[in-house]
Amino acid sequence: MIEVSKAEATNREVLEEVTILFSGDSGDGIQLIGDRFAYSSSVKGNDISCFPDFPAEIRAPAGTTAGVSGFKLCFSSEPILTPGDHLDAMVAMNPAALKQNISELSDNGILIINSDSFKEKDCVKAGYQENPLKTGELDRFRLVEIPLTQLTLDALSSLNLPRKKALLCKNMLSLGVVCWLYERPIEELENWLDAKFGKQHLLSEANKKALHSGYNYADTIELFDAGFRVPKANLPKGRYRHITGNEALALGAVVASIKCKRELFFASYPITPSSDVLHSLARYKNFGVKTFQSEDEISAMGAVVGASFAGNLALTSTSGPGLDLKQEMLGLAVMAELPAVVFNIQRAGPSTGMPTKTEQTDLLAALYGRHGECEVPVLAPSTPADCFTMAIEAFRIAVTYMTPVIVLSDGYLANSAEPWQIPTDEDIDGFSVANLPAQSDGALFQRCPNTLARSWVLPGQKGLEHRLGGLERDYDKGAISYDPDNHFKMVLTRKEKIKRISKDISPISADEYSGADVLVVAWGSTHGALHTAVQQLKSEGYAIDHLHLRNLNPLPEGLGDCLRRYRKVLVAELNLGQLNSVLKNHWSIETEVLQKVSGMPFKIDEVYQHCKQLLTDNSQ
Repeated sequence: MIEVSKAEATNREVLEEVTILFSGDSGDGIQLIGDRFAYSSSVKGNDISCFPDFPAEIRAPAGTTAGVSGFKLCFSSEPILTPGDHLDAMVAMNPAALKQNISELSDNGILIINSDSFKEKDCVKAGYQENPLKTGELDRFRLVEIPLTQLTLDALSSLNLPRKKALLCKNMLSLGVVCWLYERPIEELENWLDAKFGKQHLLSEANKKALHSGYNYADTIELFDAGFRVPKANLPKGRYRHITGNEALALGAVVASIKCKRELFFASYPITPSSDVLHSLARYKNFGVKTFQSEDEISAMGAVVGASFAGNLALTSTSGPGLDLKQEMLGLAVMAELPAVVFNIQRAGPSTGMPTKTEQTDLLAALYGRHGECEVPVLAPSTPADCFTMAIEAFRIAVTYMTPVIVLSDGYLANSAEPWQIPTDEDIDGFSVANLPAQSDGALFQRCPNTLARSWVLPGQKGLEHRLGGLERDYDKGAISYDPDNHFKMVLTRKEKIKRISKDISPISADEYSGADVLVVAWGSTHGALHTAVQQLKSEGYAIDHLHLRNLNPLPEGLGDCLRRYRKVLVAELNLGQLNSVLKNHWSIETEVLQKVSGMPFKIDEVYQHCKQLLTDNSQ
């Protein structure tokens, strides 16, 4: 570990928090160094929030703005919920990265650029008419020019690496510079490099040399007036790990299978940004997890229905158009009353849209996207760590009420990370499947009086042999039935079963939401920006509350009464008002909307300004 000398320690400015952006071509290893810097900050004891921003094209032309990859990270000595609005520092590996992101850098912010990549042709390719390093447009920043390319080649000259491979290490050199600037330990990074490259000792040594060269260069050349220190955050005591939303969903599914004592079967077709769920679950074979990569979205959902019929805890994940393709098989699971869970990691659409960008535009598809009267429960986690809890909750509802369940995450939650306090086994409640009936004719279709769920009987069980399909069944015996009265009864039964879930979730507290001038209502990944903005306004004396929904179908009890207590209700979403239309349809209330459909999450300031204007108008 690099020890900070007393002289150096006294020359470090203490900051409460820092927001930094690493940016460059998608082939520059930006996501890798961003993720490792975030992990190092977690090890250092800071609270973190990060936002990886991938280019939408698989491989856009190098040096163009379409190919820019970014990793935004806020690390703090205080609890935080977002990666911040404005940057304190930015690393730009080329002119395209500079052009794409410079508007976010605060005045007097630190701007570290790879000066070797700012030749005339590089600037033209990025859309600059002149070299921005020579026009004076960057004078309002603390500009630090580093010849990263040449420094990397010089640092690795003794290793006899091919030039192309040597240049791949320049991201590590830039990481070394930033580690010195913000007093991050590099011992953990060295251990990680050894583990990553395994027996490829030459590549591990090259990356470690580049990392040290960047650290020492920043220290000895005196690039900066001083370094910075962000003290440890005062987080609740416990064991923590760095976790993304997709990793949390996968872990939650594994824990759910252990808690209800059913093996987990996962089938999916790879699609951005849900593919990491498959990658994560494939590592848990020791817990009996079976993973299956199907040939398409329809077959993945079909495999899940079949696995559920066979008695497995069944799961699939998808994104964007994949949800559309799964809807028919979801309808089959509803009709057959089989438990299954769908993780839908929303992305910008329609069609293939912007696959790596985030939106909340699948709510109506989740609620109403199937033909016939075909309701399913819909849940929405609000933070990366909350994805763990909501995955378990989805399976609990699925096996308790014998129904498929949709969990709506999104690209922002999927790829963002935060410190997660690892729960103990006692912290997580167990749950059991619908009770097996006694051996009697037709017992399969005797329903629980509380949940209306039928029993989950395995096929071929002696005395309980049965078949299930997509045709309507007789209410009592399960035989195929075309009787109109029976069909009406079955439709109402399936609907009532979903409605009863509202008795099984936390109601809206009349004490907590007792009424004020404005209530901000939202769901999903918008939680951090909205909560932070509302708390800021409350601290300034404004009468405003924030209600964040995690159960979107059925909606929690007491919600309608809560909405009516406020003079104005603001529904904030990353869509054109889908939750807003649901609330208005339920309770015929007047609402305001804050909508954004740009592929990017809300900023704190845009929420703050909109709410403040609404509060000001409300007082006039």
